[in-house]
Amino acid sequence: MSAKRLRGKLLVEAISACTGFDFRDAALVEQAMTHASARGKAGADYQRLEFLGDRVLGLAVAELLYEMFPQAPEGELSVRLNGLVNAETLAEIADVLKISPLIHIGSDLRAAASRKQVNLRADVMEALLAVIYLEGGLEAARAFIRRNWSLRARSEEAARRDPKTALQEWAHQVSGATPVYAVEQREGPDHDPIFSVAVRVKGYEPAHGRGRSKREAEQAAATGMLEREGVWDKSEVAS
Repeated sequence: MSAKRLRGKLLVEAISACTGFDFRDAALVEQAMTHASARGKAGADYQRLEFLGDRVLGLAVAELLYEMFPQAPEGELSVRLNGLVNAETLAEIADVLKISPLIHIGSDLRAAASRKQVNLRADVMEALLAVIYLEGGLEAARAFIRRNWSLRARSEEAARRDPKTALQEWAHQVSGATPVYAVEQREGPDHDPIFSVAVRVKGYEPAHGRGRSKREAEQAAATGMLEREGVWDKSEVAS
């Protein structure tokens, strides 16, 4: 992530072009785009705005799903909601909108681990949602979220449950035990590691997964076992 240190009017114009929303308050925009590592002694960072944006996003996405899937039970709506407001989805949207290169970060974070970079981009996306809400109200925030989240909300993959949760429930049914995860290998430099994880369920062969964080590798391993044992297939969604 390279930070183009645009400020004031130039930053407002750049973020407005990326998002399609006509921002006005340069101070708020700069605050939303600034991580604590780059705020300076008298500056502000995005943390307070992120707090507000998280709540705006949750409400707008819940409303969107409620309307989009009128027959879906609460469980499916919750699964879809979790998939649409998580850090990975927010970071992807920040990348698609080309917001990420404009984030103000300190030099110590430019080589940070991949997971930290994902969380940073997600936090900035929520902070910008807060600015849209503060400047344009709930209607403006709702319109922005529907424009950028609706296609993802319709995705069948968005209805798939968290694989670790699904594996745990299945493991309790078939073995009465909780899955056990173990890191088998860690490769790569400290700022960009690759983890290899094995998951074991009593009575079954272990499954393996790789990822740029332990969590990602564990999810890959859980998915592998669920698919191998026929609990999931590639197109399965939560019911």
